[in-house]
Amino acid sequence: MPPADSISTWNIDPAHSHAEFKVKHMMISNVKGAFSGITGQLKLDEADTAGSSVAASIPVATLTTGDPQRDGHLKSPDFLDAEKFPALTFKSLAVDRVEKGDFVVSGELTIHGVTKTVSFNVEGPSAPGKDPWGNTRIGVSATTKLNRKDFGLAWNTSLETGGVLVGEEVTLTLEVQFVKA
Repeated sequence: MPPADSISTWNIDPAHSHAEFKVKHMMISNVKGAFSGITGQLKLDEADTAGSSVAASIPVATLTTGDPQRDGHLKSPDFLDAEKFPALTFKSLAVDRVEKGDFVVSGELTIHGVTKTVSFNVEGPSAPGKDPWGNTRIGVSATTKLNRKDFGLAWNTSLETGGVLVGEEVTLTLEVQFVKA
């Protein structure tokens, strides 16, 4: 167990953090969407980052793609079922440094009531900085790719020209700012 004084606590700043996703539409181009209101906490072991952990929650109701009809469909039982499963959650299991400033954070991602282990490639954290109110902040960028069917998001329809309306691979990218507690 690391010494308590080497572990610092950082809270996600929901106003300066967001998650984006992209998925192939009609096998032609990517459609992107975003979530806001991310909450969570980082326990940063400054002596040994392997002792660090992170947990986060993303409210499904904040999903937006720029098209209200598509947003409603994505929040419906066909996809994320926001009423039954109001949040996407992540809880880390391991934090591994791959090179200076870059990490792989593996953990349990829950979407649509299904939990799978995924790994995020993480850039950061950035060098700490003070905001105008005296708070210390850091930021990270994290990306993973997943198969939506693994999380029970199987809705699709075949196209006349062959292929399907919605691709299976989803890229999830997070831009997260933390404030030291």
